[in-house]
Amino acid sequence: MGTLADSLAAWASELHPDAADRELAQRSLTDTAAVALAAREHPVTGIAAGLPEAARWAAAAHVLDFDDLHVESTTHISAVVAPATLAAGGGAESYLAGAGVMARLGAALGWSHYSAGWHATSTAGAPAAAVAAGRALGLPAPQLAAAMALAVPAAGGVQRSFGTHGKSLQVGFAADAGVRAARLVRDGATADPAAVQQWLRLVGGDPDAVELTGPAVPGGLAIKVFPCCYAMQRPIAALRELRDDLDGEVRRVRVRTPESAVQPLIHDRPRTGLEGKFSLGYAVATALLDPYPDFAAFTDAAVQRPAAQELLRGVEVELVGGGAGLLSGEVDIEVEHGDEVAQVRLADPPGSPSRPPSGSELDAKLATCGADVPELLAGLDWDSARALLAAAFPSAAEGDR
Repeated sequence: MGTLADSLAAWASELHPDAADRELAQRSLTDTAAVALAAREHPVTGIAAGLPEAARWAAAAHVLDFDDLHVESTTHISAVVAPATLAAGGGAESYLAGAGVMARLGAALGWSHYSAGWHATSTAGAPAAAVAAGRALGLPAPQLAAAMALAVPAAGGVQRSFGTHGKSLQVGFAADAGVRAARLVRDGATADPAAVQQWLRLVGGDPDAVELTGPAVPGGLAIKVFPCCYAMQRPIAALRELRDDLDGEVRRVRVRTPESAVQPLIHDRPRTGLEGKFSLGYAVATALLDPYPDFAAFTDAAVQRPAAQELLRGVEVELVGGGAGLLSGEVDIEVEHGDEVAQVRLADPPGSPSRPPSGSELDAKLATCGADVPELLAGLDWDSARALLAAAFPSAAEGDR
């Protein structure tokens, strides 16, 4: 009998995308390129300038936390797989093969893996990037399986990095590891495919949970509306439904939410913009203070605003046990303002697979990413995206590192 890697590699080699798959791939390419371009001036892009292409592009695509998410696996698929595909010269088929493997590996890792503190984007991402790059390089199924195994040593990353440059950089490392593994296998390197299922079990996953039927990316991808952790999308969206009807000073905000829905929100008292992207309290603050929580809402200065810090101190959180994902259950929020109490509940935020963004909402997101971004991305395909990212994120010369 073949190994898990053999089965995934055979699936990836035989994948024939349908129209819906290709539409998802195009939307993912556009979204990934847009959020990467939005990070052109971010410090991490200079820090990563000495890294290979896939790592540079993946770090840029993820550092603003505006990239898409596969809810079932809790992984940022496109931030890893799209850069790996582009760096290896691939297109939609390569992306979908890698994205499908990442979705399935991430789902097999399960919520217990994520809730233990692993960053599933990095763990599932490295083998998936190897598949995307390997298919772009024309590797047959046995070599795709070997490339997945060769990427296993880099299949790691932890949530303690959230709120630091480490989060986006470890996503970059995963993308680069996959491309490196595929190229080494192309050049003759060997690896035991059984390493993939051994690794999966060691980090708490279940190889028997991998399901090879269904669309390329089961469940689709969630598109973020706000540039912050996906766990903040729901409370921000919920509070924005109340914001315009609040009169008087907000005295207290009570948030009742499943415990799993706030797993990555590790910063109770954020002081930096990056920490603010992983703070339930700051989700409340920016939702109430800012007309639209955009990039300006997640700067150090915005997080340190006295009004924001005051609101942070007035947030009470009640965690409900159970849950197995960022969209488990619903968020229930009460806001005491003046002499009144307003309440709102929300299960599925805008941009989630059950509430996909409209064309106008996607256009608005592109415009948020930069005044020149809509024009730069007009008519985008995989070749033009490769050239665009290469120009936007050039490699540092050896003497500049």
